[in-house]
Amino acid sequence: MLRELSIKNFAIISELSISFDAGLTVLTGETGAGKSIIIDAVQLLAGGRGSSEFIRHGEKKAELEGMFVLDNPDHPVFRKLEDNGILHEEGAVILRRDISQSGKSTCRINGKLVTIAILREIGASIIDIHGQHETQELMDEQRHVLLLDQFGGEAIAPAKDSYTKLYDRYVKLRRRLAQYEDSEQQIAHKIDLYRFQLGEIDDAGFQEQEEEELTEERTRLKNFHTIYERVASAYEAIQGESKGLDWTGAAMSDLEHAASVDPAVGEQSTAVSDAFYTLQDAAFSLKSLLDEMEFDPVRLEEVEQRLALLQSMKRKYGATVPDILSYRDRIAAELEKLENRDERLQHDREEIEALEEDLQVEAEELSVLRRRASEQLSEAIHRQLKELYMEKAEFSVSFNPRGRFDRDGAEDVTFLISANVGEPLKPLAKVASGGELSRIMLALKSIFSKHQEVTSIIFDEVDTGVSGRVAQAIAEKIAAISIHSQVLCISHLPQVAAMADHHLLIRKDVKGERTTTTVLELEGFGRTEELSRMMTGTEMTELTKQHADELLRMASERKTELAGHAQ
Repeated sequence: MLRELSIKNFAIISELSISFDAGLTVLTGETGAGKSIIIDAVQLLAGGRGSSEFIRHGEKKAELEGMFVLDNPDHPVFRKLEDNGILHEEGAVILRRDISQSGKSTCRINGKLVTIAILREIGASIIDIHGQHETQELMDEQRHVLLLDQFGGEAIAPAKDSYTKLYDRYVKLRRRLAQYEDSEQQIAHKIDLYRFQLGEIDDAGFQEQEEEELTEERTRLKNFHTIYERVASAYEAIQGESKGLDWTGAAMSDLEHAASVDPAVGEQSTAVSDAFYTLQDAAFSLKSLLDEMEFDPVRLEEVEQRLALLQSMKRKYGATVPDILSYRDRIAAELEKLENRDERLQHDREEIEALEEDLQVEAEELSVLRRRASEQLSEAIHRQLKELYMEKAEFSVSFNPRGRFDRDGAEDVTFLISANVGEPLKPLAKVASGGELSRIMLALKSIFSKHQEVTSIIFDEVDTGVSGRVAQAIAEKIAAISIHSQVLCISHLPQVAAMADHHLLIRKDVKGERTTTTVLELEGFGRTEELSRMMTGTEMTELTKQHADELLRMASERKTELAGHAQ
């Protein structure tokens, strides 16, 4: 539900913070006091159309912020937040929108900058605003099938889930088939390209560690003379005229003789003996190496060319040899698919045909369940309309096969209404009378509010143009809806105001030379006084006070009855 609303420099509101609670909150006040401005602020937070005209005169920008608290941890809005990379904790969703003089908006959700489209998507998940002339979810025919499924509940859910899984597979196959059915020219071009690339990589025949080995070999070849000179010099120092090995042999003989007399010299004698034989082996190895070493300029050129080829391949196919080989495997697999596309196309077409047959069966089963649920829905709505003194109204659900499948089935679902005897059933969007439309919306919301996931429902003067027993019926419907969802309602009807759990008086004051809006929560005598004003439009008298008190008492009793029926 909407917990806190902060408004700054918006229309005639300088700065205003309002706290809201669960249940029914009614906003009343004189015309022009700013009641609808508050609802406009909430609507903008939900992604409504913004304009610089909303900015308070003389200010640079308008600032709006609302905190919504959701008790249900599985609410769909949390998944939408996660899909958009928005963090959330403790069930709180904070929407913020700043409107600049240029008319552009800066939108944030839980502190993260988002587009107006994302703000609208998230806002629609938690707020439902209904005014006399606004198109709502209930007026959107594309949403009717979802509302019917929600109403059907567990009777429809398993069949819907089974159908959806089949449909997802069907869509995936159709997309793959569409890719395969690209123009023959494009496919031929891909085949030629992949064959050329595959041949070029295979002809090169690179091994995964080849680049490192070639680089090391090139370093050896380029430094051949330096390496040869140093190896020869080392051999000369050990085995040549400088007699390094001979002197070590002499030292070994002397120490061996000394050790035979004094065992204490044995350790040093052994160490020198080991060194002698190690140097002897090294001298032999160095001699063999010198005999084998031969500068090969042809091989150096081959290595340079091989490395140059590798650099060319890396520019085309990958940063490393493993990347090139990985790319080779991918295009080989894709080439195999393209070269065998006729067989694959035929297989996919056959599978799609089989899926279409299965989808048709599932869709028909879904349709049967929906039609059954629609009968129950019609009965429920007729009861609601009767309680709103529209007993002659007719409600029906239309099912129109569309000849194709989508995620919701194979038929369009539309809610139809006839408000008066003799009038044909028409789509909800074509109901002309504002008063009738308001009662129809209330009847529908009385049914769907417990199934919809929105946490806050806002009624903006939906009770305009009614009075008497109809007004009382509307008041009771709004109160009934507030049992399942938080409801904010702007009203001019004392019957509606009397049913409120929380009553806010919106008042316009002049401070200095500026007009501003203030909000006062009414209790006790304050509510009696405001209801008296709403009933008479004049100052409170003892009689109007008695009428207001009686209305509040009756409303309290009726709310208790409604709460008992809802359990």
